[in-house]
Amino acid sequence: MEIRFQAGGPSRWKADVVLSFVFEGEHGEHACPELEERAPWLGIAPAWRDFRGRKGELVMFYGPEAMEVSRVLGVGLGKADKADMTSFRHAVGSALRRCREYDLETVGLDGASLARVAARLGVDFAVLVREAVISALLGLYRYERWLSEKSAHADPRWLALLLEGEFVENDVRSAARMAEAEAAGLMLARDAANDPANVMTPSAFAEKAREVAARHGMAFRVLGPEELAAEGMQAYLAVARGSAEEPRMAVVEYTPKGAEGRAPVILVGKGLCFDSGGISLKPAKGMGDMKGDMSGAAAVLGVMEALGQLDASSAPARPVVGIMACAENMPGGHATRPGDIVTAKNGKSIEIVNTDAEGRLVLADALAWAQEQYQPFRLLDIATLTGACAVALGLGAAGVFSEDDALAEELCHAGTTLGERNWRLPLWNATSLEALKSPCADMVNSGPREGGAIHAAVFLRQFIREGVTWAHIDMAAADMGESPINAKGATGFGVRTLLCAALSDGHMLQ
Repeated sequence: MEIRFQAGGPSRWKADVVLSFVFEGEHGEHACPELEERAPWLGIAPAWRDFRGRKGELVMFYGPEAMEVSRVLGVGLGKADKADMTSFRHAVGSALRRCREYDLETVGLDGASLARVAARLGVDFAVLVREAVISALLGLYRYERWLSEKSAHADPRWLALLLEGEFVENDVRSAARMAEAEAAGLMLARDAANDPANVMTPSAFAEKAREVAARHGMAFRVLGPEELAAEGMQAYLAVARGSAEEPRMAVVEYTPKGAEGRAPVILVGKGLCFDSGGISLKPAKGMGDMKGDMSGAAAVLGVMEALGQLDASSAPARPVVGIMACAENMPGGHATRPGDIVTAKNGKSIEIVNTDAEGRLVLADALAWAQEQYQPFRLLDIATLTGACAVALGLGAAGVFSEDDALAEELCHAGTTLGERNWRLPLWNATSLEALKSPCADMVNSGPREGGAIHAAVFLRQFIREGVTWAHIDMAAADMGESPINAKGATGFGVRTLLCAALSDGHMLQ
């Protein structure tokens, strides 16, 4: 769906339907007076008798068919004092889905109505435009690749922001374009994580990363089994040993004009394209969802796609490197056994006591490799790492671990602002290191259940060099979901947070 602008006031507005946002108890004369200039029938439309503006309520108002605006979709936001950005996003997503059900080709967003909502929520108008655009695009997302009978309803051709001013302000235009780039990254990440494991193999993921790099003129390289072995990445290789699918570590480098020579932001994503648990086999129930254990790598690839779509004026001040560490964890004659010992790239020996604690092994070597190859300004990893994090925070939230207070605060602030709930959890090094002791190696790869997410983060900390600014995001509880802006399945969680971190250059951004 194309994003457009219609400036110059009501006399120039035209669309098959216009969305207007209404708080509970408001009537047309208060909710959308500017729109009534273009649709004078709106104030006396009979549907006002039944429309209350309740949260989630959608009511179509009809006027004379010959008019330029003959339909208005009233979008209820509920009580004004209880409205928040999440309910607004869901309202927009639901509204666009309703427009699609009605086979409406062109949709307008009542800018004056948006401005009043922005004032009620205490945010800038441009901020709300960004959230409206991304919510509209994400609300229309659907994964129908394998359906022989696809939906009969096509997405609207365009969505236009209807503005009263003669010109579109630069910050508003930039906000909409940012939302388009973010949505493109999110949808790519969702597609990758929704694809079944027999299609989205490690080599297929690497090829997708190659396509993103080629499309946007970014540098690309990939490390297969031989290259990983030559680099001494035995922890990584131990995970892939039981699978017929070879591991691939894909690396995409984006260097904006003027950023040459600066220390890069490095993003590392866990890419377990399928995780059976290996010899420590998972229960059958829910194992099909393990096709999404590469959602961290998918989020990193989504960030690179979003960066490629940004205007030059919005490009980051530093290079951004996306590292996607992909493999399969399967049982088999060559599979790693509980009790095996491997040596990671940084020289630390690891006793593998649980082959289902595999993501940290892949990440450990990928993080060590990243620090050897680059001098990072900041290093962030994201992974569906531990069920313990889901137990701690509940569904839809991710745990943030970092010894850098400013970075942790930035990530949590970005997540809260952008609809990706991040919550800081502690790194209790002494306690976890005691729990990770091995009688025959430097450490074991899995500690006790209690504090499992913390133990995993502290394990990764052992592969971070002193002085490197690092954060770990455990998104195990946030990779799958369903909402008015998320068709059931992969969420693309992490794309917006990581993109913000890549753009911020150390300063907190929204």
